[in-house]
Amino acid sequence: MQVIADLHIHSKYSRATSSKMEIKEITRFAEIKGLNLLGTGDFTHPKWFGELLKNLREVPETSLYVPLEESTGKPRSSVRYMITGEVSTIFTYEDSVKKIHHLILTPSLETADQINDRLAKYGDLGVDGRPTLNMTAPQLVEEVMEVSSYNMVIPAHAWTPWFSLFGAFSGFDRIEDCYQDATRHISAIETGLSSDPPMNWRLSSLDRFTLISNSDSHSPWPWRIGREANVFDLKRFTYWDVVEAIKRKDPKHFKYTIETDPAYGKYHWTGHRACNVSLSPSEAIKLGGICPVCRRALTKGVEQRVEELADRPRGYKPRGVPGYRHLLPLSEIISVVVGASSLSQKRVWRTYNALISRFGDEYKVLIEAPYEEMAEVVDPRVAKTVIQVREERIKIIPGYDGVYGQLVLPENDLHPDKMKEVESHPKPEAKRPKQRTLADFM
Repeated sequence: MQVIADLHIHSKYSRATSSKMEIKEITRFAEIKGLNLLGTGDFTHPKWFGELLKNLREVPETSLYVPLEESTGKPRSSVRYMITGEVSTIFTYEDSVKKIHHLILTPSLETADQINDRLAKYGDLGVDGRPTLNMTAPQLVEEVMEVSSYNMVIPAHAWTPWFSLFGAFSGFDRIEDCYQDATRHISAIETGLSSDPPMNWRLSSLDRFTLISNSDSHSPWPWRIGREANVFDLKRFTYWDVVEAIKRKDPKHFKYTIETDPAYGKYHWTGHRACNVSLSPSEAIKLGGICPVCRRALTKGVEQRVEELADRPRGYKPRGVPGYRHLLPLSEIISVVVGASSLSQKRVWRTYNALISRFGDEYKVLIEAPYEEMAEVVDPRVAKTVIQVREERIKIIPGYDGVYGQLVLPENDLHPDKMKEVESHPKPEAKRPKQRTLADFM
């Protein structure tokens, strides 16, 4: 069966997270998105752990959980949950402070409770859904794996400038330097929004690790949850089958990852948000990593960081690995087309709901829905842009220093026979200020 999984999200008990991140709301929007497997996130937090005990029931012989209806206590959805959490480790390595985030997968609430008992020695688990632990990365892995060999520890959003394995500010150049002897337990890395498989394939040192993608969502809205995900084809819908598919990275069972275009991510290019400066790797290098406006250090983007570590040219692809698809959240597409100032505006929701009612869920719209059928129920420009995103015929102004990338509507119509119909709707003017690049300072 096909399983579409987003294994890294957060609960309402994590900092800067929506109060709607509760099982009921997460489940509702997962169904709309087209997800059928979610990570619980935050199992280390005592209050969230209590809510998981109350609101989830284990599906026999699967080590996955089903959400319960509050009024009846009976299963309410076909969506399944895997027990997951993210933790931050802070430690010193070769006289440098390292701050690394890790995703943990575990087969049951019982094993999660045992992990919590061990991790409580290293920090206060009740302060944040993603706790900060005073321990090294190898210590974390050893503690988690001693509870169960079925657990997994995965470097989270591995390229983000802060708090990640390869982060420009507190990361490492090699996985082995971070995890040392415990590297033997690391089977996968999470690419994060600002990188994708082709970028990671440029490092031969990553060939033995599976690349996974998740949303790291802090809200249940469909433009956040499931914006990145993993698509499996499994004989059985169980925790062990998912974990085994990740470890083996066999494209027969781990089909592909759903990726936002990495330029859409908040840290793809190097830049300085306060000065509205965004630079490609080559431009940033010419400036010595210094902002040409304020003369402070630029936030080094993921693309530049990949360039520093890569030992292969662009376009290299290893054999026998899962594929990927570049998509963008449907709400983002609609918002740009109709010129909405907010993703939550009623006109965005009206168009979104019309497409979901017609095709069933967001992934079906983004991946399968024919142009002609979409154009029957929504503005043809929306249908056109969905197709162009699907076929990677769009342009994105790269994100930088915490600013998301921006979709730019293409000039060419994918369906010439619909040109007159499409052109009858004038395109809105872009509202985002123009980013300054190196050319503006030469």
